[in-house]
Amino acid sequence: MAEVTAALVKELRTKTGAGMMDCKKALTESGGDLDAAVDWLRKKGLAAAAKKAGRVAAEGLIGAAVGENAAALVEINAETDFVARNEQFQNLVRKVAEIALAEGDAELGGKPFPGTGRTVEEEVTHAVATIGENMALRRALRLTVSEGVVAPYIHNALTDNLGKIGVLVALESAGDKAVLNEFGRQLAMHVAATNPQSVDVADLDPDAIARERDVLTQQAAGSGKPQEIIDKMVDGRLRKFYQEVVLLEQTFVIDGETPVKKAVEAAGKKAGAPIKVTAIARYALGEGIERKEEDFAAEVAKAAG
Repeated sequence: MAEVTAALVKELRTKTGAGMMDCKKALTESGGDLDAAVDWLRKKGLAAAAKKAGRVAAEGLIGAAVGENAAALVEINAETDFVARNEQFQNLVRKVAEIALAEGDAELGGKPFPGTGRTVEEEVTHAVATIGENMALRRALRLTVSEGVVAPYIHNALTDNLGKIGVLVALESAGDKAVLNEFGRQLAMHVAATNPQSVDVADLDPDAIARERDVLTQQAAGSGKPQEIIDKMVDGRLRKFYQEVVLLEQTFVIDGETPVKKAVEAAGKKAGAPIKVTAIARYALGEGIERKEEDFAAEVAKAAG
């Protein structure tokens, strides 16, 4: 019987795409014989994941989990929208979000998946083999506050805390929790609709400001006006830019007229203590993933020679 080494486990995992614990068990059951271990995994349906790993996974679900002073978001992708309605897949996303809430988002793939003996990453691979589509844990984050709430919102939720757009808003405050949760949900709905780049101007990426200022300066330079007038024009247009991309400078979508910073102040008075928006997060399913464009007619023509 050959020794089941870490190198052998890694080689089997590379060859089959199966999870590490599954590979170790396969080698143990097969006496360390690599080919026999591959056959063992194939019989269990676990080696199928490797064949699916190259497929584009841009569908799936965003999941949220909420705790006392924290909340988490995760995105797990699959190949088709149909899988989002699969109860096993939904449970996977929900459980991974709960793990992110409890354990934090750092190196989430390596965290234990309760009751399986597998890691989160290995459980996703296991789901690939059992559900039959390529899947990937794309990203995760957790927001916390020392006092207050982290309010979630899932846009067009498929079921509780699962959908296509997920938002978290962290509100630091000693105010009434019911008021904070109600306002936090409204603010999260606003973030889902407007997708701000930062909470306030101080948090905005300096490079983004510099690029915008450069563009506005070049536009104003063609006006033929004196430099001091051009500077004022640029400053005015920058303020408008901030109103478009900075949360506290935006107009609150709930009433369509109040600046968000004024809405925060009003909510603080209602809650009985000032409110500070310390962080926001917004996940939109599949954003930034290059989807493969299928040309069925071209495929048929190619097949016909």
